[in-house]
Amino acid sequence: MNRGRLVVFEGVDGSGKSTQLGLLAEQLRESHLAPIVTKEPTDGRWGRKIRAMARSGEVIAPEEELRWFLEDRREHVEKVMRPGIEAGRIVLSDRYYLSTVAYQGARGFDPQALLAQAEAEFPMPDLALIFELDPEAGLARVQARGDAAEPTFEEAGFLARVAAVFRALDRPYLARIDASRPIEAVARAVRETVRERLAI
Repeated sequence: MNRGRLVVFEGVDGSGKSTQLGLLAEQLRESHLAPIVTKEPTDGRWGRKIRAMARSGEVIAPEEELRWFLEDRREHVEKVMRPGIEAGRIVLSDRYYLSTVAYQGARGFDPQALLAQAEAEFPMPDLALIFELDPEAGLARVQARGDAAEPTFEEAGFLARVAAVFRALDRPYLARIDASRPIEAVARAVRETVRERLAI
């Protein structure tokens, strides 16, 4: 059986990555493919802890925050990602280890060290789409759609540092998408990039 593909959607809060993942998943289903749609943080034990912390604004030690994300990812890879890839499925994930590199990098960890550790432990994506948007514009989108606030992460100065880490990343599997355009224009760019990079 052919190995599946792992496509991850990354970017600052409000960049539209979740919307675009949903649109690509719908297109793949229309093409009689059956993608596995997943996300990080997950709905598992560690993911629930992370989401509760983010919503509460609770401040925990950066080392502990990083540990929670890594534990959540280990379960995610073991239970969802690796089985899907090995079964020949297309796995679409809303966030993956590049978010840890960017967000925990913005907390003061060395982004390059985080990236090297992640690539050594976890499956590398076949394609990582980074949705680029000014963090202020992203926060305005989050507020406009009325999503539950996550004060732990949704702060302009912090997200500016996150965006800077995303901009500095350089890997062959990366593709950058201008997320400031209308939804359909961004979706078209996503479809074209997936077709060119993965022949899907």
